[in-house]
Amino acid sequence: MSFYDVPDGVEIRGRYDHQFAQILTRDALQFVAGLQREFRGQVRFAMECRREAKKRYNSGGSPGFDPATRFIRESNWKCATVPPAVADRSVEITGPVERKMIINALNSGAKVFMADFEDALSPSWENLMKGHVNLRDAVNQTITFQDQARNRVYKLNETIAKLFVRPRGWHLPEAHIIIDGEPAIGCLVDFGLYFYHNHAMYRSAHGAGFGPFFYLPKMESSREARIWNNVFERAERTSGIERGSIRATVLIETLPAVFQMDEILYELRDHSVGLNCGRWDYIFSYIKTFQAHPDRLLPDRVQVGMTQHFMRCYSDLLIRTCHRRGVHAMGGMAAQIPIRDNPAANEAALELVRKDKLREVRAGHDGTWAAHPGLIKPILEVFTSNMAGKANQIHTAAREDADAITEEDLVQMPRGTRSLEGLRLNTRVGIQYLAAWLTGTGSVPLYNLMEDAATAEISRVQNWQWIKYGAVLTGDGVKIRVTPELFAKVVEEEMERIKREVGLEKFTRGRYQEAGKIFAKQCTTPELDDFLTLDAYNLIVLYINTYMVIITKVYIIHKINKICVESLARDPQYCEIHKIFRCWYLNISLLQSYNKTKDKETSTLL
Repeated sequence: MSFYDVPDGVEIRGRYDHQFAQILTRDALQFVAGLQREFRGQVRFAMECRREAKKRYNSGGSPGFDPATRFIRESNWKCATVPPAVADRSVEITGPVERKMIINALNSGAKVFMADFEDALSPSWENLMKGHVNLRDAVNQTITFQDQARNRVYKLNETIAKLFVRPRGWHLPEAHIIIDGEPAIGCLVDFGLYFYHNHAMYRSAHGAGFGPFFYLPKMESSREARIWNNVFERAERTSGIERGSIRATVLIETLPAVFQMDEILYELRDHSVGLNCGRWDYIFSYIKTFQAHPDRLLPDRVQVGMTQHFMRCYSDLLIRTCHRRGVHAMGGMAAQIPIRDNPAANEAALELVRKDKLREVRAGHDGTWAAHPGLIKPILEVFTSNMAGKANQIHTAAREDADAITEEDLVQMPRGTRSLEGLRLNTRVGIQYLAAWLTGTGSVPLYNLMEDAATAEISRVQNWQWIKYGAVLTGDGVKIRVTPELFAKVVEEEMERIKREVGLEKFTRGRYQEAGKIFAKQCTTPELDDFLTLDAYNLIVLYINTYMVIITKVYIIHKINKICVESLARDPQYCEIHKIFRCWYLNISLLQSYNKTKDKETSTLL
C-alpha cells in the first residue's frame, strides 16, 4: 500500500493513486498549506461578514452602494492593461475538467475555455484529482483521450482556445485534504495545485508572458476580492514571476456584488481582466438575498430573463463599470444544446441564442459564454459582425448612460406569473440534477439545456420561497396556493415522471430516490440553506471515506491476521485472538463485497 508524501500538518484522506501523487507532491502541498495558513483567518472573517449581511437583509434591509467607498466609484483610475493573449474573448465555452471535455472545448473554435472546478463539477476526490491531471496535460499539450465506444482518439488541434480555470467559491471546503486539523479551503486547493504545476509552462507556451488566467466565482464583496489579490501576490512572489502576471475575471453573480463592482475591480486592478454576468446564479442570489421578504416572490424562472428591468440594469452597469476601468465586460451563458432529432426545434433554439447574443453585443459586451461547441460558430458570427473588426469594445462602448442606474433599478421586482408547471419544472430539474451530482456528474443535459448547480439552485430556492409564503399560482388559469401538501404531491408525481423519462433501469441504478428526499427537505426546511451543494457535499465525502476506512481496516487486519497465524504456530494461546480477528476480517470483506455490488461505479474508483 502506498501513501502520499505530505509535509508536516497536512493529511490526505482521499485514495492513493500514482497519477494523483504526481499532483499531490510534497512541495505542491506545502504551497497549498502556505496559502491556507496565511489566508484562513481572512476567509473566516469574510464568511462572518456574509452572515452579518444576511442578518441585515433578513431584518428587512437591502443591498446598496456603500457610502464609505464612494471615492473609489467616482475616481478616475484604470486596471492594468489587458494582456494581448486574451484581448479577443468574443466567445468563451465552459465545462467541467473532464478529459474529453477539455479537448473538445479547446478545439471548439472558442477564444477561451473556462475549465470548471465549481458549478459544472461534482467535487468528488476522483473528479478533482483527475481534473488536475487533465489540466496539467492540457497545458503541456500532451492530453489525449481514447473513446473505446467510438474507436476514436481525441487530441488537441494546432490552434486552441486560451485556458482559464475557475476554482470553487470561498465557502466550500475540501474535506479530503486536512491542514492543521481542519479541512482545506476548496478554492485554495484548486488554485494552488493548478498554479504550482502549470504557471511556468502556461506563461511561456500560452500566455505570452502572462497567466495563468482564472475566473473567480460567488464573491459578495470587495473584501473577498482583496483576499484573492493577496493570494495572487503571494503566489507570484513565491514562484518568482512578475507582479500582475496572474489575471482573473470575476463573476458578478450575487446581488450584493453588483453594488461593489468598482470596488472589486479596484482591489484586483493589477490582476483583473474584467467582470462577467453570471446571470443564473444572480437570479438565485436575488431570491436568497430577499428570502425574508414575502413581497418579492419571483415569477416562473423561465420568465426571469435579461429583458427584465433589474437584469438589464445589472448588465448595463457591468458594461459601464468595466469599460470605464479598461477591462472586458463578459455576457452571460447560452445554455442551449443541439436538438439533433428535431431540426425545426433546433433552429428555433438557435434563433433564440442569436437574438440573445445580438442584444449582448449591441449593449456593449465584449464576449459571451456558450455551454456547447455547437453554439460557437453562430455566436461568433453575431459578435464578429457587430464589433467592426475589433477584438473587443472596451474603448468604443462607454455606456455613460448607465451612470443613471439607481439602487432601486437593480432590485426592482421582475414581472410575470407563477404557475404549477413552473413548480413542477423546478422540482423535476432540481431532483435530476442532484441525482447526477451525487453520482459524480456536475453538468447535466436536461430538456435541451445544459444545467449546472446554478440552475438547480434557482429551482430549489424558488420552490422554498413559494412554499414558505404560500405563493398563489395563477399562470395555469386557476388560482392554486402552494402548500407543503401540494409540494409533496408534486414531488411524488414528478418522481414518477422522471422514472418514465429515464427508464426503470437507470432510475433504479441511480440515486434519484435519495436526491428526491434531499431536494424535498431543502425546499421545505424552515431556514433556507445557503447552498444546495454545500449541504449535499458531506454525502460525497462520506460515501468515499467509508470505502477508505473499509480498505484501510482490511489492510491492517490482514497484517494482524498474518501475525496471528505466525504466532499461533509458536504458541496455542493465540488461538482465541486469531478467531476474533478472522471474524472481523470476514465481516469487513463481506461488507466490501456488498458495497461493490451495490455501486459498481464507485467501487471501481477504489
